[in-house]
Amino acid sequence: MAILNHHREGRGEPLVLVHGVGSRWQVWEPIIGALAERFEVIAVDLPGFGDSAPLPRTTVDTLTDALAGFLADQGLHRPHLAGNSMGGGISLNLGARGLARSVTAFSPIFFWDRGGRIWCQKSLGQAKTLGRLLGPALPKVLATPLGRTMFLGLVFGKPWAVDAQTALDTARGAIDALGFSPALESFTDAKLADPAALVDLPVTIAWGSRDILLTYKTQSQRAREVLPHAEHITLEGSGHTPFYDDPAACARVILDRLPAS
Repeated sequence: MAILNHHREGRGEPLVLVHGVGSRWQVWEPIIGALAERFEVIAVDLPGFGDSAPLPRTTVDTLTDALAGFLADQGLHRPHLAGNSMGGGISLNLGARGLARSVTAFSPIFFWDRGGRIWCQKSLGQAKTLGRLLGPALPKVLATPLGRTMFLGLVFGKPWAVDAQTALDTARGAIDALGFSPALESFTDAKLADPAALVDLPVTIAWGSRDILLTYKTQSQRAREVLPHAEHITLEGSGHTPFYDDPAACARVILDRLPAS
């Protein structure tokens, strides 16, 4: 049985939200309320992140299998899936397995070249190391707009505008996640399983124009080439994890494209 910590809210067709590497279900909080007006929202902590226990071996593929098991255990037959970063890649691969009614992916993994993948791995790994080195000083650093900008610019397009508690929770979520390092390492071999299997599935790819982690200019273009049948959207002014940068636009990406129950 795949036991994952999760948050449920709302009524309607099920919509499962999948966070990225080093994150947790709360990253979706800025848009859950809007989504819950039309959907039963299930926001999960993947194994080894948030309050979910880690797997014996953590890779993108084993996390994908674990989420598939969770869907089956919860009786969620072909829910809508929305994911960010690693969660976007996981959602696309579950969609390719026939386990989703639709997939919405915000800045998903898999569309990098070798250099882009290494940049992602090294920059996130170094950010976690820095957070650990700062230790007790981290709250003081993140209490200032400059500190938030320096520390969280990889993931937020407007890190200075994020409140200090959200910034601290975001940083600690990555620092404390037992699944972070092995999942990040597994990016080396992670890939989009079967693009052809997604042709008949409603797929939306949204990318923040200020994404410097999975760089918008190159990787969003690659996504358009690999998935030409998908709808591709640019979130102007948003970063890699866009839900705090522009929650209204992020909610519309989903609400404007999925059928009402």
